[in-house]
Amino acid sequence: MFKLMKIAVLSDIHGNMEAFREVVKYLEKEQIKKVLILGDIIDYGPHSNEVITCLMDLPWEIICNIRGNHEEAVIEQKYDMFSSERGKRCAENTRKLLNAESWHYLNTIMDSTALTEVVIEGKKCLAVHGSLKDHMWTAIRPGQDLSEYKKYDYVFSGHSHLPHIFSEYYYVDNIEYRNKKRTTFINPGSVGQPRNHNPRAQFVLWDTETDEFKMCAVDYDIEREQKAFSDKIDSFYKKRLLTGV
Repeated sequence: MFKLMKIAVLSDIHGNMEAFREVVKYLEKEQIKKVLILGDIIDYGPHSNEVITCLMDLPWEIICNIRGNHEEAVIEQKYDMFSSERGKRCAENTRKLLNAESWHYLNTIMDSTALTEVVIEGKKCLAVHGSLKDHMWTAIRPGQDLSEYKKYDYVFSGHSHLPHIFSEYYYVDNIEYRNKKRTTFINPGSVGQPRNHNPRAQFVLWDTETDEFKMCAVDYDIEREQKAFSDKIDSFYKKRLLTGV
């Protein structure tokens, strides 16, 4: 059980240190207490090692720290699931650049299952990189059949890089709540590789006192981050930062 507090929900940092640095500055002003990390902290961007170092130095408790599909692909050298050759080549390059500290973090600190359950303020929460159908590679999206999440109060997920907050209402035998059980689904979007046509670094703040979720987006020095990209990977990953696609 956690005390009333502000909790930051972060996903898909993807080795973007400039974006992550600005997010941390924002969170310092918000006086948060806890953090949820929903995976894909590495790859695509040029600063996987630096992002991991920054994560290790965070002054807040990390409630959950789960792997994403990019951690799994790089660690296990499983590149066949990527939809493009450039994705495979990028992951292979990231693997070559990881230092000893990063390998230790990925292998021993992050939860390899990409899924964890935690109770916060009496609420049963699920944190998963993808979904229950596939913890790593299949995202939760509005409009899907989400009946398998009925037992949870809050479901935090990433992977799609598309932020959302929405609720589903399931039938239960509970007259007080008019036989309805609510499950709220939260995707904070991506800190380092947004795909919702908004290039700013994106995340969610959860105020457990008011039970409110706030979608946040902060500016960062995109040009400076772009300059750090290696010519060994496709320029697509560098260019897309400008448009958030």
